[in-house]
Amino acid sequence: MPNYEKIAVLDNQFEAELLTALLAERNIPHLVKSYYDAAYDGLFQAQKGWGAVYAEPRHRAEITEALADLRAGSPCGEQE
Repeated sequence: MPNYEKIAVLDNQFEAELLTALLAERNIPHLVKSYYDAAYDGLFQAQKGWGAVYAEPRHRAEITEALADLRAGSPCGEQE
């Protein structure tokens, strides 16, 4: 993994999948990691969130903007 750092915490798998598709479409290299641990039956997901998105720091603004757009219901970043 290149110089990746945690950019944002994701709320659920659906959000993670949408963000992954959006970032792939924009050619932004990233990694999505789930906090699920079978040994603890998902205990950490209830405490920390579903998982996190990691990327190079130079992509932080683009990723946080894309995630904000998803959470606002505008996955393409379209302005009304």
